[in-house]
Formats: sequence, structure tokens, C-alpha cells
Amino acid sequence: MKILVTGGTGYIGAHTVVELQQNGHEVVIIDNLSNSYPEVLLSIQKITGIQPVFEKIELCDPVQVDDFFRRNTGIDGVIHFAAFKAVGESAILPLKYYHNNLFSLINLLKGMQDNKINAFIFSSSCTVYGQPDHLPVDELSPILPSSSPYGDTKQISEKIISEQVKVTDLKTILLRYFNPIGAHESALIGELPIGIPNNLVPFITQTAIGKRECLNVFGNDYATPDGTCIRDYIYVGDLAKAHVKALKRILEKKNENSCEVFNLGTGNGFSVLEVINSFERVSGVKLNYRFAPRREGDIVKIWSDCTLANNVLGWKAEKDLDGMMLSAWNWEKHLAENFK
Repeated sequence: MKILVTGGTGYIGAHTVVELQQNGHEVVIIDNLSNSYPEVLLSIQKITGIQPVFEKIELCDPVQVDDFFRRNTGIDGVIHFAAFKAVGESAILPLKYYHNNLFSLINLLKGMQDNKINAFIFSSSCTVYGQPDHLPVDELSPILPSSSPYGDTKQISEKIISEQVKVTDLKTILLRYFNPIGAHESALIGELPIGIPNNLVPFITQTAIGKRECLNVFGNDYATPDGTCIRDYIYVGDLAKAHVKALKRILEKKNENSCEVFNLGTGNGFSVLEVINSFERVSGVKLNYRFAPRREGDIVKIWSDCTLANNVLGWKAEKDLDGMMLSAWNWEKHLAENFK
């Protein structure tokens, strides 16, 4: 099948492109390169033997989106990753997040409707659950008020999609994933944000390699066993495989309704300090970190119930925390050796 991947040069997008190509799909990537690098395309080619088609497109511009679909026919399905994703930044720059994440989705859905493309996988997030009252969260857990504009955009996006499927032939799967970390086993692709990382693991590895002086741990007075926030960390490679399974489910018309939802996580919660300890264990590097004030928009703790994805989607997370952290460290060392 011919699959359009928006944000396909980004972190999760690139890993999913690899999985798609290794499963025989033809991939077209569109990305505005606001938080990724074109060199990722060469890395994908090194892994798969195929360099995907790429176009630099601004999804918030409806003219560019219309032009893209006019020139690119025969697309069978779309996986939509393109969005800003930093919770902390969204609290500081809310308009940036609402504008980018919502207009890009609306323009994309309109382009799909106009061109009769009806298979859609959406990159959602556990942030739609807000700070849950009960853990773990499953797909029937209440959608509580979000603690950040980023989480708001995911809630609103899900609503937009659920309304669109009511009035069109669109078939969609919303994948609510938890905290993706790690890198491809080849160490050729991984998480490389432009500028200062907003996510924990790249800041850990950049501090360990010497790019950053010190890691800030935001808050050590939360109501958790060690006082730091707890998250469900999932290996990016496992996550990529789930997107391919979800796409296959829709294309083979195995979906039970027009809009399905699946949590993607490991079902285990780890604190920030436990992640740091895991990194120190697998790398042998003592990390320089300090406690800092709480960061606006952070929830205290969340982890997943992925029974539905396990039983219905036929997917299960495989790599453990130490394995995830080791892959991230190998990626950071690869960058240090090859991009000095």
C-alpha cells in the first residue's frame, strides 16, 4: 500500500516509516522540518535499503496541502504524527500549539476527504486522560480536564476526528500512547530534538555525553514513593510496530467501528529517579542532576492498561526499561562519534 506519513522525519515518525517499509509499504513523508532533520531520510535508507519520498510541506497552509494531494494520487492510508509535543512549552506558548496542532489536522482531514482517502491512524496521547483518579487507565477511563494546552490539542483533535467519521467514510484508529523513549537498534535513528530537549531521556543522554551541564528533575515533592513524577515509558520501536498493526487492521477492514481507540504502553510506571538509575546501570555513567521546581503542566503519575491493544490489536510492548535506556545511550554515542 502507499502510505502518507506526516511528521515522518520526526522521532516516532521515522521509526514507523522504517517499520512500514520493512513490511512492504510504499511511504511518502511530508514534514516541515521544524523539529527534525532531512538527514534522517538517509538513515532510513541505510536501515531499509529504500529512501522514502519526501516533500517539505506546511500542513497549516491549506494551499500547500491541496497542492500536495493534487500531485500525489493513489494514497491508501495516512498516519498523522505532525504536531508540536512539548507539554512544558505548550504552557508557555499555548497559541503556537492550538494553531499548529489543530489547523494541521483540519487541513489534512479535508485533503483526505476531497481525495477519498479513508484509512487514518492518529497519534494521540495519554495526556487526554488528564490526572486520572484511578490507575492504571484504560480506554474507558474518563477524559478529564487536561493539565496543558498540548493535552487540550489532543483532546480536541480526537473530538474533531470522531465527528468527521460520523459524516464521511473515514475509518480511524486513535493510538493513545504513553512516553516513547529509546532508539532504533541500529543506532541510526533516535530522538534528536532541535535545541534544548523537553523530554527526559534525550536530556539524560545529552547530559551524560557532555552536551548539557546538568539535568533538572522538576519536582521531588510529589505524592509518589520517591517524590518524582511517574510515567509509563514505552520503546519507540514497539510503538512503531503498533502503528503498522493498526493500519493493517483498517486496510483489511477488521475494525469493529469507524473510530477505535487503543492505549499503547507497558502497563508499568517508573519515576524520574528510577529512569535515571536505569540509565546509570546500563551506561556505567554517573549522571549529574539536580532537583528543580515543579514544571507547569506536569501530572503526578500515570500508567496504562493495554489489555485492549494486547487482545484486539494483537500488539504487546516487548522491551524493558533497561533495554530502552541502553538503546538511547547507543544512539547518543553514535551521534557523538559521527556528527562532531
